[in-house]
Amino acid sequence: MANTSSAKKQVKVIARRTERNKQRKSRVRSFIRKAEEAIANKDAKAADILRTAESELFKAVAKGVFKKKTASRKISRLNARLNGADEAKPATEKAAPAKKPAAKKTTTKAAPKKAAAKTKAE
Repeated sequence: MANTSSAKKQVKVIARRTERNKQRKSRVRSFIRKAEEAIANKDAKAADILRTAESELFKAVAKGVFKKKTASRKISRLNARLNGADEAKPATEKAAPAKKPAAKKTTTKAAPKKAAAKTKAE
């Protein structure tokens, strides 16, 4: 429990900020959900709905509710769905990245001699 009067005030301030941030997060989630539904239903206004969701997300970033990269990632994924990138590449059929060929081992002939020298010393 807070001891000083300034600490008691700070507890109240934190509670108010937390409540505001919860409201902002909920609002952003609602906009994202509406955008996802519009994309799934192939709505003609999906691009406009996505634009409003993007705007709302970046307002939340300005207020410190989300980090900038988190908002960018969410918007990028929504845009990819809107543009049909997910339909072109289903997640189950993604190919594994090609492996690089193994580099040639360049060992010198001195290495085997060291091993042989140890067995002679014993």
